[in-house]
Amino acid sequence: MVRNISPADYEATPRPIVAVGNDFPLGHVILAHRHRRCQLLSCPSAVLTVATDQGAWVVPRHHCLWLPSGVRHEVTALGALQTRSLFLEPDAVSGMPRQCEVLAVSPLMRSLLREAIDLPLDYEEDSRGGLIMALLLHELRRAPVQPLSLPLPASPGLAALCRTFVGRPRAHDTIEDWSEGLGMSRRAFTRAFRRETGMSFAEWRQRACLLSAVPRLSAGEAVTTVALDLGYDSPAAFATMFKRALGQPPSRYFG
Repeated sequence: MVRNISPADYEATPRPIVAVGNDFPLGHVILAHRHRRCQLLSCPSAVLTVATDQGAWVVPRHHCLWLPSGVRHEVTALGALQTRSLFLEPDAVSGMPRQCEVLAVSPLMRSLLREAIDLPLDYEEDSRGGLIMALLLHELRRAPVQPLSLPLPASPGLAALCRTFVGRPRAHDTIEDWSEGLGMSRRAFTRAFRRETGMSFAEWRQRACLLSAVPRLSAGEAVTTVALDLGYDSPAAFATMFKRALGQPPSRYFG
């Protein structure tokens, strides 16, 4: 049976890895908070959107979000919010990324997580429960990173432009459009943008369009509608971008 428990309950357990399942009312938002443990967050019922001080992440079904210890984050769902999480002591996951990452979840890992949330918090480490957790940790280290994050710059002017763009992405915005708005030369803008986001403007623009598209496509909107709304010249051009980024065309990715 899925448990709905508070952080104090799982923090008290001596086990290095625990699994927790929580179900929330429709429309519920998990307000900004942080955990002492690292977290692997997933939702079997809906696409998650997660915001941190550093950026935004979109987590489709069959994916999860890796959250290092101490990262402040807010969670919303485009549908029923059901969280399925692993909470891990930092020492148990040395070598995992130091920043948030969206990870693809294998069918084996999904099955293991379903089993894990039914285990008692104080499972015996040399029991079946311990083996499930050990295999989950092994699968976690193998999970491929997905390009479903969007870093946000720190400088106020550039951050404001980025946030406005995220609200209404356009595939053909240019460096000139943005640099002129900030009173910067193209060269100065290009350098500042990469310094603050770690990405080129073209890469960031495409990523913003991708993150806007994923929840809409997951909800059943037509590829043509989404592609044209984002300013792509054709659905085929959008599908090519999508496949290049995520390895599959939209028709298969959400199949």
